Amino acid sequence: MPRFSIILPVFKVQGFLRECLDSVLRQSYRDIEVIAVDDCSPDGCGAILDEYAALDPRLRVLHLPENVGLGRARNAGMPHARGDFLFFLDSDDTLTPGALRAMADRLDETGDPDVLVFDYARTYWWGGTRRNVLAQVLADAAGATFTVTERPEILDLLMVVWNKVYRREFVTGHGFAFPPGYYEDTPWTFPVLLSAERIATLDRICLDYRQRRQGNILSTTSRKHFDIHDQYARVFDFVDSRPQLASWLPYLHAKMGEHCLDILSKPDRLPPADKAEFFRRTAEMFRARRPAGAVVPPELRVLQGSYPLYAARMRADRGVRELRRRSQRPRRAAAARLTRAASAVTARRSLDRELVVYSAFSHRGVLGDPGAIYLKSREIAPRLRGVWVARDEETAALMPPDVERVVLDTPEYRRVTARAGFFVNNVNWPGTLVKRPGSVHIHTHQGTPLKYMAADLLAKPGARLGVDVPQMLRRADRWDHSLVANLHSELVWERAYPCHFTSARTGSPRNDVLVAADPERIAAARARLGVPDGHTAVLYAPTRREYRRGGHVERLDLARFAEDLGPGHTLLVRLHPSLATGPARGLGLSELHRRGVLVDATDEPHVEDVMLAADLLVTDYSALMFDYALLDRPIVLHADDWDAYTASRGVYFDVTAEPPGHVARSYRELAWLLASGSWRDEESARLRARFRDRFGGFDDGRAAERVVRTLLLGEDLKSDASDMGDAGHTGTASGEGAASGEGAAGGEGSDGEGASASRVPSPHSAPDDLLASS
Repeated sequence: MPRFSIILPVFKVQGFLRECLDSVLRQSYRDIEVIAVDDCSPDGCGAILDEYAALDPRLRVLHLPENVGLGRARNAGMPHARGDFLFFLDSDDTLTPGALRAMADRLDETGDPDVLVFDYARTYWWGGTRRNVLAQVLADAAGATFTVTERPEILDLLMVVWNKVYRREFVTGHGFAFPPGYYEDTPWTFPVLLSAERIATLDRICLDYRQRRQGNILSTTSRKHFDIHDQYARVFDFVDSRPQLASWLPYLHAKMGEHCLDILSKPDRLPPADKAEFFRRTAEMFRARRPAGAVVPPELRVLQGSYPLYAARMRADRGVRELRRRSQRPRRAAAARLTRAASAVTARRSLDRELVVYSAFSHRGVLGDPGAIYLKSREIAPRLRGVWVARDEETAALMPPDVERVVLDTPEYRRVTARAGFFVNNVNWPGTLVKRPGSVHIHTHQGTPLKYMAADLLAKPGARLGVDVPQMLRRADRWDHSLVANLHSELVWERAYPCHFTSARTGSPRNDVLVAADPERIAAARARLGVPDGHTAVLYAPTRREYRRGGHVERLDLARFAEDLGPGHTLLVRLHPSLATGPARGLGLSELHRRGVLVDATDEPHVEDVMLAADLLVTDYSALMFDYALLDRPIVLHADDWDAYTASRGVYFDVTAEPPGHVARSYRELAWLLASGSWRDEESARLRARFRDRFGGFDDGRAAERVVRTLLLGEDLKSDASDMGDAGHTGTASGEGAASGEGAAGGEGSDGEGASASRVPSPHSAPDDLLASS
């Protein structure tokens, strides 16, 4: 008996069917049967199904003699199902890799509930991807099983059948079946969820819900949308037949009204001549099905009136929206005039040479190089007043209470930025910030660049998608000083940012803690991340890909990777910052973290602490490798798509030829390196030492102090090591919220105008091979 019976109704999807079948039959989890129901499809679907069935005995095909529609096609497949759980998959959608394994594991964990609800992502015909906006509902319910009474918010999820699997004995025991019609999922989903005694959730994207440009029956203009009334009548009849469910009638009554009004409000659902009739039938049903004593929500009271009143209200609402849109133009113009007037007034006030304004990662907190400079300034130059810019009130509230902060675009922000003598940032300041003569802008960057940045992206149209390179360079024109950690970075910034600023060979302030590697901080970081004593912590930190819209490409099966590491190991995973809020974490990372398979370290605010906690770094082309090398701990590169990556993004040198450690070209090679212990052999140490000498030459643990004393206080420091002296103009701006070598193709940087000399001593002499190879 298979674990899953996947019932696949098929009708006029020949362009998508192979992709759907491949996504199912190529799953790593094999204990399945697929029952494909050819709903008398007039295209080539039947032949495709027979072709696949001849190659894989797990697939059986039912050819119906006539077209019966989606619901009844599912019904036709159910008597043939032998699996523990039923899964109704639409034949133009696809399963994500590892989905069935994740479902099976969650079913085992929860003791075979009646229903398992999992997450999905909408995938658009133009290439975009958007996760279910109510994914948090699944995450919040990720503990024990429950009923809808205990978690009624589960009913707020999209009323579809394909985001769930159902225990077959539960379905057959209740006699659940699909009715005919457009909205057949509604009278299935409500009765099933209301009847289930044990529901579980899986906070993982298991299905890609294809948003077709044309062909979605629920997005077509047709009288068939009147079917919604019959389907809700079935729901009400089901509840009426079960007195124990009577308490749900007010909820279902309101849900019916919301659903019908939503259909009516869409301009492309109903023929204009049919809208009055649809409203009348909805209002009649709303009145007839209203439970005794039920309070009608304000937004549904329109159903107690007539269609002309409803239509007049809709016209009025559209008129209000149009007036608001038009009124915003003069308001914006007036606000711009006020801002210019305020700037003119403040421009007459003298600069405050002891006021330093900081920002990092698009105003997200006291982080990165600016954060390290700020903390060192408080320690050795307390007379300097540091003020941080927060992107909103919520971010400001999360900052330490003793940190002075202002919220972006508020009067306080404008007053502070108008008078500040210094600006320190690792992304560009907004274009509205005008650099006053005499103010000094220090740009810190976010790491050593491997991949193309800024002006170099002009030759890579795919990598610069959504990036305005000329605007980026105009903002970089405001920089005075560009901090560099090595000669490679200095030369790259000169090429990528042809602007007038001076390089300051200070090292990277945020890396001071890596050079120091304080044992107490290491222990605290490991404890906070949940690394047990004695475990080898392996940090996996992949970067984004420009050859895939959205940037996320799964290069490893994380569950398998964690398992292959074996006992005594803890896998830490840190996604690229630009992927932290997208679908990437829903493709298994969050669920694996919840189950304790690995640790999702993406939200750890200080990446330096994540690196301190790790004994080994496994990465692909992330700029994190340049920082991690300072710890003198092993690094392994997983470069299985190097050719595709370099072709799409462009790189400044071949890191696979000059790596910081061993290079794996496949998962098999990576697994062998880790299992054999080669990841920490003498060759690994030799490669790492050469890499560290080349890219860590300016990092000696005093970078933050060097910035404060030379650039903020104007001291002329001398060093026992050779003085690197001045550097020519060079600069960079990195992707918003991502490391310089890590960012989306371009992004925000800092300001600076003019090129003041920056005589910053080097902590080390520059070796001859460094100069040559750079």
